Amino acid sequence: MDRWQAMRVFVKVAETESFAEAGRQLHMSPPAVTRAVHTLEEQIGVRLLTRTTRSVKLTEAGSRYLDDCRRILADIADAEASAAGIHANPTGTLIVTGSVMFGQMYALPILLEYLDRYPAVTGRSLFVDRVVNIVEEGIDVAIRIGHLPDSGLSAIRVGSVRRVICGAPSYFDTYGMPRKPGDLAHHRIIAATAAWASPEWRFGQDGKTSVTVRPRLLCNTNEAAIAAAEQGWGLTRVLSYQIGPALLEGRLQAVLTEHEEKPVPIHVVHAEGRRAPAKVRTFVDLAVERLRANRLFN
Repeated sequence: MDRWQAMRVFVKVAETESFAEAGRQLHMSPPAVTRAVHTLEEQIGVRLLTRTTRSVKLTEAGSRYLDDCRRILADIADAEASAAGIHANPTGTLIVTGSVMFGQMYALPILLEYLDRYPAVTGRSLFVDRVVNIVEEGIDVAIRIGHLPDSGLSAIRVGSVRRVICGAPSYFDTYGMPRKPGDLAHHRIIAATAAWASPEWRFGQDGKTSVTVRPRLLCNTNEAAIAAAEQGWGLTRVLSYQIGPALLEGRLQAVLTEHEEKPVPIHVVHAEGRRAPAKVRTFVDLAVERLRANRLFN
């Protein structure tokens, strides 16, 4: 019996606290289970289990070894699943989520390219401005903007975006350009209610500088706030990806860039880790490649 199979037997004995029950679950005879554990103990030179007529208990060394065995066996299973996933053909329905604007502008083109590449996959997008629980809602892949909480999800960083204050050249021709955050008190401010949580806008890498702003125009979508800014009515604050094309084309201009907060990270997130099915692994690979190549995020 090879080492990893002996580890598997040992783990089952430790979990069931019984050689006989471990044998039943592994479809092995009790003597074979006993031999496997005994051989393992001889190979590593330490007793792993304390046996009595009524019970089987872990020794101190056995308890530590049990944790290591579980980790090693999980790594083996992950490696096998990964190898199988690489060679499997992507099939089924792939569900991708992200925020509304990011999804429409950047995630959707990647999803369309993916569907052209893999005809056996059906795509579904869920672009909403809320944090989706991808496990409870059955989502395959999420593109998240912001700092991630600790979780068991797999996350790959693909870039970052900035919080940007911007306006149209025509606005600056009429009202001038703010040179420091305090100057915003004398400018027309446009805010999107979806992102409007506080009258204070924070500045600086440490976020400790704050300025109270009083919007004269509140819009229910980011798109409307950006449209009003493009028409030269006032200044708005959005994430840089939302106005990437407008900045490149000169329709909008960023100001107070030297006072910006730290960039906000972008991650591609999924739940299954290395055991992810082929449809998830291949989409994640494509999304990571495309997003990292986008100069607006890197």
